[in-house]
Amino acid sequence: MADTPISAEPARSGLSPRKRRQISLGVQYAVFVAVLVAVAMLADWPKIAENFFNGPVAAGMFPTLFTVALKNTLIFTLAGYAIGFVLGLVLALMRLSSVAPYRVVALVYIEIFRGLPALIIFLLLGFGLPIAFPGFSLPGDVYGTVALALGLVAAAYMAESFRAGIQAVPKGQMEAARSLGMKPTRAMISIILPQAIRIVIPPLTNELILLFKDSSLVFTLGVTAATTELTKFGSDTTIDQANSTPLIVAGATYLLITIPLGIVVRRLEARQGRKR
Repeated sequence: MADTPISAEPARSGLSPRKRRQISLGVQYAVFVAVLVAVAMLADWPKIAENFFNGPVAAGMFPTLFTVALKNTLIFTLAGYAIGFVLGLVLALMRLSSVAPYRVVALVYIEIFRGLPALIIFLLLGFGLPIAFPGFSLPGDVYGTVALALGLVAAAYMAESFRAGIQAVPKGQMEAARSLGMKPTRAMISIILPQAIRIVIPPLTNELILLFKDSSLVFTLGVTAATTELTKFGSDTTIDQANSTPLIVAGATYLLITIPLGIVVRRLEARQGRKR
C-alpha cells in the first residue's frame, strides 16, 4: 500500500498581533490629527480671541480676581475642610463604636449627606434656618454659612475615608497597645489614628479639591461684592463686559489650584503603592 502523501501545512497568513496593534494605533492617531486640523480650519479664530481671550477684559479683572474672589474661595474651602475633617473623624469613630445608637446616627448622617446634592444643603442653611429659627444667624454671616454647608457635606465623605483608614491599620496594633496597659481611647488617639490619617491622605486631599470647586455654590446665598468667589465674580464680569473672557480667566484660576493638588494626590498614591 502506497504511502499517503502528507499535505504541507498551509503557510500562516496575515499580520502579527503586534503589527495589527501598531496599524490600529496609527489609524487612530491619523483620525485624531484629521479632526484637529478640521476644527482648526473651520473655527473663527479672530472671533474666538475677541470673545474668549480678550486681553483688556482679562486685565480689568485684576487685582480683584486674587484679592477678593480667590481669597474668598480659599477661605470658604479651608473653613469647610476644617469642619469636615473634625466632624468626619467623629462620625468615623461613631461608625466603629460598639454602641449601637452611635453607629445608627453616624450611618444615617453619612447616607443622607452623601445622597443629597450640595446645592440643597446650601439652600437649606441659607434660607431654611432663618425660617425655622427666626432671628438666628450663623457666626460670620455668609462665611459661616458656606463653611458649615461645605463642612457638613465633606464630613460624610471624610467619615468613610477615615473609617477605611482605621480598619486598614492591622488589628495587632491595638492588641499590642492593650497588652501594654493602654486604654482603648488612648491607643486609638496615640497609635491607630496617626497611622490611619497617613493612609487616607490621598482621598482627603482629593476631597479638598472637590470642596474648592463646590465653593462656587455660594452664589445661591446672594453674595455681595466683598464676599464673591471665583465663579460668581467671573459670571458677573462676563455679564458686565458682554464677553466670555472672564469665565476663561476664572476657570484658569481654578486650574491653578486644582492641577498642583491633583499632582500631589497622584504622587501620594504612588508612594503608598510602593510601600505596600
